[in-house]
Amino acid sequence: MLMTTKKIIGQIHLWLGLASGLVVVILGITGCLYAFIDELEPIVYKQHVVIEQRAFTPLPLPVHFLKASAQQAIGAEYPITRFEIPGAADRTYKFSASKRDEKAKTYFGEIIYSYSAYVNPYTGKVLKVENGKYEFFNLVVALHYDLFLHKLGKQIVGWSTIIFIVLLISGIVLWWPKNKAAAKQRFWFRWKDTTQWKRKNYDLHNIFGFYTMILALIIALTGLVWAFPWFNDSVQFLANGGKTTEKPKPTLSDTTLLSSKSNLDHIISQVRAEVPVANYYFINLPREKKSTLSVSASGIGSERYRFTSYQFDQYTGTLLKKDTFKNKNTGQQLRSMNYDIHVGSILGLPGKILAFLASFVAAGLPVTGFYIWLGRKKKKKKKKDKSTTTSLKASTNKPKKTKIKFDKVAM
Repeated sequence: MLMTTKKIIGQIHLWLGLASGLVVVILGITGCLYAFIDELEPIVYKQHVVIEQRAFTPLPLPVHFLKASAQQAIGAEYPITRFEIPGAADRTYKFSASKRDEKAKTYFGEIIYSYSAYVNPYTGKVLKVENGKYEFFNLVVALHYDLFLHKLGKQIVGWSTIIFIVLLISGIVLWWPKNKAAAKQRFWFRWKDTTQWKRKNYDLHNIFGFYTMILALIIALTGLVWAFPWFNDSVQFLANGGKTTEKPKPTLSDTTLLSSKSNLDHIISQVRAEVPVANYYFINLPREKKSTLSVSASGIGSERYRFTSYQFDQYTGTLLKKDTFKNKNTGQQLRSMNYDIHVGSILGLPGKILAFLASFVAAGLPVTGFYIWLGRKKKKKKKKDKSTTTSLKASTNKPKKTKIKFDKVAM
């Protein structure tokens, strides 16, 4: 009965693996890059992201001046919608203008335009205007998120991730050793005992899969939070002890208090005074007359999830709402931590390395699994051919029937 159950699980593992393999490979490879985007960008784009120390002045220029400089470089037909102020003094400010079509079927149709201007905050000089639609790391994130297929791709990624979770669980069932003797070959490589590539490939699939299973499972589950709203709501529901989190009422600006005065510098100064140290300050500018100006100050180091968010009246600069990590319920806190858990940054650099290794192994599992299946398929074919050949030889070597001739005997 046990063997029958394992055979059924093995067949499920095989066909689900073949069905989702390509998507898992893509997610694994892009996940490796995704984990180190923050570290790679200043290296790859050093010329327009990092400022030489000799170029520093005591204080950066006013934000409204830097924004005007960025807007001129991007073009008035592309109004700036958001910008980022880094906590580090040797980084440029990034001003972005973007517009999306949510009804589009692909990433390239969804992004109508996306431009970013990198500005030296001490001189106001625009170092680069970037077309974000085709920027490498944006493409990596989009491919990882929805395979460039927008809503359809999001579903494919989500269900492939669910299949991957099933594969991890079924894989550990198939891996589980029958006895102590079998266990010795399941925890470490024994490549000295054999020179066969098939055995090495089998060990790569099983042993690496076993050691990275927990990490891969965490990465997969946190990925589902973005893929399916129902999964996100369910996680928060369980984290809150069976209580549903009420959706907050929208905060709106008072359109009766119109003002031509810019409150941008005052707002940012207020936020920086309350949160003097942060990885980044993200500012989203209002797109509509009733919209608010929102600012998020992320935490520092491995506690970047401890961000504080503000909403200001876009006309008066009055603070309308403030949310801190401490004020959130357990479910909301867990949701805030989801990105950092997903990429491993919640444990700092060691966590990112672990996430990288888990993603790398996850990308390799469908490949090694495919070769295991291919090897077994060829083996079965050889056995069948051998059996057929043996059968033919047997039939050929059968003794010929001889007809007995009777001579006529005279009577």
